[in-house]
Amino acid sequence: MGEFDLIERFFKPAAAQPGAAAQIALGIGDDCALLQPGAGMQLAVSSDMLVQGRHFFADADPVALGHKALAVNLSDLAAMGARPLCFTLALALPAADECWLAGFSNGLLALARQHQCPLVGGDTTRGPLNICICVLGEVPAGQALRRSGAQVDDDIWVSGTLGDARLALQALQGQCALPAPVLAQARQRLDRPTPRVALGQALRGIASSAIDLSDGLAADLRHVLRASDVGAVLDATALANLLAVGASTFAASDLPDAPTCLSLALTGGDDYELLFTAAPARQADILAAARTAQTPVTRVGHVVAERGLWQTGPHGARTPVDARGFDHFG
Repeated sequence: MGEFDLIERFFKPAAAQPGAAAQIALGIGDDCALLQPGAGMQLAVSSDMLVQGRHFFADADPVALGHKALAVNLSDLAAMGARPLCFTLALALPAADECWLAGFSNGLLALARQHQCPLVGGDTTRGPLNICICVLGEVPAGQALRRSGAQVDDDIWVSGTLGDARLALQALQGQCALPAPVLAQARQRLDRPTPRVALGQALRGIASSAIDLSDGLAADLRHVLRASDVGAVLDATALANLLAVGASTFAASDLPDAPTCLSLALTGGDDYELLFTAAPARQADILAAARTAQTPVTRVGHVVAERGLWQTGPHGARTPVDARGFDHFG
């Protein structure tokens, strides 16, 4: 099976997906896709690369891998409050394995259909397995959520739950032992994250800043604080309550290798939830947006003027947060 046969068989049908048809003047099949942004809209563009051995195991389920490859990009659009428009795919393959390609394309395109975000082009080549997606979205001019908008006294919120993805990774790397049901639940969060696209759009005009949690809450929150020139105080009890069921059960156990609740919440990574800030007066609007998006949210702290990151325990004592998240070159 040649390169163009591969594209025609597994990826060309994606061009017929429902989506923002008026904005896509030309999809797969030419040297470039042609897009026409809507009136008064800005394009939001993000790209992520997944490399075998670095981002996923060699034996990763191709269906789940296709899902995750697009999900992590859609999560970036969610953090900006953007509506998905389309995406491109650059794929390096050791060989044209038809079974693997069928699973990968099924997982990829199922999520694309769910978000009406069709594939409009890309490239394939022979090489070590490497997946690079560039996703495009649109957002009304001036309404994109950015990292630089956090204000002193803003509340800090997080969507969903944290910890299970990191817990699954630790178990798969042999760093801890998990009961089979807990591992299955945790691995679902690692392999098939849910991009919070609807919540991101619902928060436009409400949140003052936002970021998606890919490298761990502590690391990603620091990006917001640096961009906004502020600091933050986190509620350690609220963070512990934010743990997913599997992570919470394991962290609370008396097993000797159980990671702490706080470390899973602060440094876990791969959660792809949204962290955002907003004025305290917008709490009712935030809860309404969360109901509209059918996504739970939790207040986990507040923004302060002094630059730095702290946490408070049950008795209110403030201590510095030294935890760091994932860094490819750290």
